[in-house]
Amino acid sequence: MNISSQSGAFAPLQNDSFIRACLRQATDHTPIWLMRQAGRYLPEYRATRARAGSFMGLATNTDYATEVTLQPIDRYPLDAAILFSDILTVPDAMGLGLSFALGEGPKFAHAVRDEAAVSKLAVPDMDKLRYVFDAVTSIRKALNGRVPLIGFSGSPWTLACYMVEGAGSDDYRLVKTMLYSRPDLMHRILEINADAVALYLNTQIEAGAQAVMIFDSWGGVLADGAFQEFSLAYTTRVLAQLKTDHDGVRIPSIVFTKGGGLWLEEMGALKCDVLGLDWTVNLTRARALVGSSKALQGNIDPNVLFANPAQIEAEVAKALRSFGAPHVGAGTGSTHIFNLGHGISQHTPPEHVASLVQAVHEYSRQMRA
Repeated sequence: MNISSQSGAFAPLQNDSFIRACLRQATDHTPIWLMRQAGRYLPEYRATRARAGSFMGLATNTDYATEVTLQPIDRYPLDAAILFSDILTVPDAMGLGLSFALGEGPKFAHAVRDEAAVSKLAVPDMDKLRYVFDAVTSIRKALNGRVPLIGFSGSPWTLACYMVEGAGSDDYRLVKTMLYSRPDLMHRILEINADAVALYLNTQIEAGAQAVMIFDSWGGVLADGAFQEFSLAYTTRVLAQLKTDHDGVRIPSIVFTKGGGLWLEEMGALKCDVLGLDWTVNLTRARALVGSSKALQGNIDPNVLFANPAQIEAEVAKALRSFGAPHVGAGTGSTHIFNLGHGISQHTPPEHVASLVQAVHEYSRQMRA
């Protein structure tokens, strides 16, 4: 499905600091955006969510998805917007029956736990995900060039975890049982997921996404060796198929593995532009390990946002100093995109986010002065 003809002409980008940092080009400040920045910590999000009636009612409605994506951009001077959607849209389009009960996590009506269920899996028809692509185009138009729009997907491994467990998990018992006892089935699921994720992200790019991110939220639960075989290999398969430019414009890619600090050196070889880091990773060490071949994104602990504004500012300064002096001048070099080490908590005071964004912009400008 090629929908680029629907995308129309978009306004030129006014704030390109995020894209420049992704491509390891100098910026006048360290750009910042937040994982889950459109979410329950914002009263305006909660009001829109109530009107929509359910999470999926919100995510599948173009107007609502556009509205909530823009809410944090209207409230804070963030440097990028991220599509409002869910990582589980792809397995839902495979017919697994996604639902969200209020106050509970996602659940699938049909878990994938045996050979028969695996044999039914296929890369879904992207028309089943048209609501996502319509939202991408709508959001891009509504942004009117203010900041770039990030599209995203779950990683093949993370999607497989939900597909086999049927929901979130504390011990990953079912998915790891399959991994160790029937690795052939696990590899088959991951192959299909990787090809589906690549097609899904490419279709988001055609619809107007200016960068794309792969969330390997559960990569860190794997043992060493298993991570490389069942997560990293399939993220590599996605990246091999991913568009790196569209309509003559470079489209950066970001890979974030929560708990992936152990494998940073190996992840440095991925064919992506940016590596996202969780809060357990030391930025100085990460920069030394990865070198200037990748931009780094992250990685303040989301719980820092429960501290008072002065303490938030101190933690921001500490993180920026830990990364060190960013690349300046012509050419490319080591660059940093400020973010949390994971998604923002729904209990975060909105005014503390304002303190965070202001501190990142002000302190990072001082560092370049």
